[in-house]
Amino acid sequence: MHDREGATGVAAGGGAGGTGPARRRVGPYTLITALDEARTRLPVPERRYIARGADSTDTVLLSLPLPGADPRRFLAEAEDSRYLLGPCAAPATAVAGPDGPAWHARPYLPVLPLPTALAVHGGPLPERTVRALGAALAETLAIVHGQGLAFAGVSPAAVLLAADGPRLTCFGAVRAAAPDGTPRSGLPGLEAGSLPPEQASGGRPRPLGDVYALGATLAYAATGHTAPERDELPAALRTVIGRCLARDPGSRPQLAELIAELTDASDSPLAPGRLPGRVIAALAHQSAALLTAETAVGAAPVRN
Repeated sequence: MHDREGATGVAAGGGAGGTGPARRRVGPYTLITALDEARTRLPVPERRYIARGADSTDTVLLSLPLPGADPRRFLAEAEDSRYLLGPCAAPATAVAGPDGPAWHARPYLPVLPLPTALAVHGGPLPERTVRALGAALAETLAIVHGQGLAFAGVSPAAVLLAADGPRLTCFGAVRAAAPDGTPRSGLPGLEAGSLPPEQASGGRPRPLGDVYALGATLAYAATGHTAPERDELPAALRTVIGRCLARDPGSRPQLAELIAELTDASDSPLAPGRLPGRVIAALAHQSAALLTAETAVGAAPVRN
């Protein structure tokens, strides 16, 4: 198994079992397959896997720091994420201790990273899906900001689509990439179009930076690019996304405004009716493939 296995494994709806080399272990978990696909070519702030515990009943989404990343900052953000609230929050439920390899885990559910969902769908998502996605993420960010936090990690790869709605992961990825005062532009794992200008230059992440990153993520969902030309965006979304992407933080909308603009009386949560059929099929295939996966014994431990 290798970091790109998700391209043909569970993450993309293919088989999860295998007769190849013994699977690798991280802490108490054995890796089954990578979650992210190589073909999307979009930066991911961490290495993500579907993994199982020693008793083969505890299945998790497991995250590891990128090679060369500071494991202390990675673990600090993972620990802080345990207290996140909101319907789309995906807090870590288990975090590595300080002495071994760095990792954190959350319970598994069938999910596709947003870039994988676009690849499965064959292009940008429908406007009504983008609207429902944006409203759901904005609601969770509003709650996170109410906790006195900036998410500082919103990007297309951070969004996982599940049948019952999105999950927002990669909390604190910007802070983990480099401390405040250090330029972050071009650092591994950070998607340039989703990185607010003030954070790219080393500024402290603040809530209005999350608004910028949310706008870039919605632009990606609607066009396949985080920095599209204005006329590439659906006409009904141009103004709201354009305001989010203002370089001046003071010109960006408040989340309450975004929620109101993205939602109307006929809207429902980002449930099966709001997801394209191919995405729903891929989620079902992933779940079925995982049920048949066998965890190899005698796995060798992974080291950072």
